Amino acid sequence: MSPRPRDTDSDTGTDTASDTGSDADVETGAQPRQRIIEAAAGLLAREGRDAVTTRAVAVAAGVQPPAIYRMFGDKGGLLDAVAEYGFARFLATKHVDPDPPDLIEDLRGGWDLAVEFGLANPALFSLMYSEPTRPTSAAFRAGLDVLMGRIRRLAAGGWLRVDEALAAMLIHATARGAVLTWLSLPEDRRDPALLTTLRESMVAAVTTQEPAVQDTGPAGAARALRAALPEQTVLSGAEQHLLREWLDRVASEG
Repeated sequence: MSPRPRDTDSDTGTDTASDTGSDADVETGAQPRQRIIEAAAGLLAREGRDAVTTRAVAVAAGVQPPAIYRMFGDKGGLLDAVAEYGFARFLATKHVDPDPPDLIEDLRGGWDLAVEFGLANPALFSLMYSEPTRPTSAAFRAGLDVLMGRIRRLAAGGWLRVDEALAAMLIHATARGAVLTWLSLPEDRRDPALLTTLRESMVAAVTTQEPAVQDTGPAGAARALRAALPEQTVLSGAEQHLLREWLDRVASEG
């Protein structure tokens, strides 16, 4: 039988009854923590963010409210943990192919996966991306590493139109915008062409139609950059000479 929740303020966590400590050791373990996070995520999915109060989560998880404050600090800490849980769930859906046969299709597939996750988990997705501090999440950074690996392969193959940091921002912005725009529309106005058009706009902004480097690897990239050197005006003559010498060495390795 679940313990009876204490009389606490649902958002501030003010405890109006003393904590006997009889279940303190049991409630602070890893398993109760996960149970609390999953209970909060369930309330979020079913009833929205306003339903995620400490009292409601405690009832759903079968713990006393003080356990939530011991583990998470306050409601904000609990929501941070739920967001981290969301990033971890999203990361688990990602398939990493270190050598995809088609780099552009790999980019499309990753974007589609992010949008599909957001549409399947709207409340969780909104929580994950609602705070600027969320990107400090370990799971978020692991997911970003997957994305940057995908972008780096595009760059190495000569397909990237913009620099890697801007490419990551464009991919994130269009995926989030696609999800949030779709969810904001009445169901009878949700046209799948919106998602397809946004994805293809992202692909066009991030990649080139033909690879700038025909030969993959550092040697091919060095030859392409060496060929473009006479057209640039950023470097001085001495700098161009030194860079050309370096590129010659790299190109000769191919």
